[in-house]
Amino acid sequence: MKKLLLGISVLLLSLTACQAPTGSVQAILKTNDGQYNWQAIADGMSHALIDHFWGAQFEGYQQRYYFNYGSDLTDMTTIHYWPQAHAMDVLVDAYLRTGRKEYVDLFPLWWQGAPTFNTGDKDEDPWWNVYVDDMEWIALAQIRMFESTGNDLYFKKARQLFDSWIWPTWGPEDEAPWYGGITWKTDVSKSKNACSNGPAAIIAARLYNFYDKANLHGGKAKEEYLTEAKKIFDWERKNLFDSETGAVYDNMDKEGHINRSVYTYNPGTFIGAAFELYKITGDASYLADAVKAADYVLDNMTDNNGMLKDDSKGDGGLFHGIFFRYFVKVAKEPSLDEPHQAKYRDFITRSAITLVEHGLNPRTMLFGGTWWEAPSDDASVCLTAHLTGCMLIEAVCALNKLWHHAVL
Repeated sequence: MKKLLLGISVLLLSLTACQAPTGSVQAILKTNDGQYNWQAIADGMSHALIDHFWGAQFEGYQQRYYFNYGSDLTDMTTIHYWPQAHAMDVLVDAYLRTGRKEYVDLFPLWWQGAPTFNTGDKDEDPWWNVYVDDMEWIALAQIRMFESTGNDLYFKKARQLFDSWIWPTWGPEDEAPWYGGITWKTDVSKSKNACSNGPAAIIAARLYNFYDKANLHGGKAKEEYLTEAKKIFDWERKNLFDSETGAVYDNMDKEGHINRSVYTYNPGTFIGAAFELYKITGDASYLADAVKAADYVLDNMTDNNGMLKDDSKGDGGLFHGIFFRYFVKVAKEPSLDEPHQAKYRDFITRSAITLVEHGLNPRTMLFGGTWWEAPSDDASVCLTAHLTGCMLIEAVCALNKLWHHAVL
């Protein structure tokens, strides 16, 4: 049924572990000296992403340049727009780590397919979506596509999404009780969510960072993006961040009430925004905020035998992956104190080992979102859950400096 785009099976890939596959994770994905071959594991999972979810991989769907929501054609809905960005993030990870052209070759195809299958209804912009955070994830992925290729087409689109659709939802700054904040959904009046403010602050900071390399002309000046990044972060810190505990609450609703639910992707993007601003400004208070939020997750949200909770489907399947993506940046920050470095590195490594030993199917290389039980060979796996697994393993590779290639 499959058309093998890459021409490399998981079993052939596992030979890079210097040991013939025998059907067990240990035999396939460990080297002769018993060490986990994180490169082979990451390659296997990124290939599985393409083999099982990339629409054009299947006979009869050669023009479906889009990641299906369920593995092996089990769910082809297109209403879930935001996981597309995270699937591309994983391909960017794989390309930066390996330098292999097979990953970057998919970028222009996805660039064609994503707006085609998007369910937004703005004729003037096929990338628009009613969910502001969906557009934010797309913009963040496009900035990383630019970062890895140097193709300014991606960067300019990310900038336009931010300038045209994301930043205009800020505020009003003089209107109580919000006094600012990025709106979560354009048809929900004044709902200011962590999932729309954290990513927006990261986008603004990265537009500032890459402004010169993208050789931008016209529009906002470079410094405006840094001002906006600080404004957004400061708003989230004041309204949704508990500086005593480190919790990052989910949202301020249209009545000004705070929803105190905590989901891992919200501290994840808060950490990401704080870290970006720390690297730009050198202000240690940003790093301290990131550490506080990270400690909250590790100390209060790991009740699954030392792991984050299982989440095998729906939006929640992606939350932990987003946390790992930004958390690892702090974990490998040289200026982080040694006790936190050890704590964070241990958590990432233990999580990854648990995934590989218990949650990963070594034949399909799919992760179903359940840490202690791998999906069966014929199980339908949700794209969001597998992406979390991919992002965790890429975090381990980043932690161990197993990265190879970058254009910029």
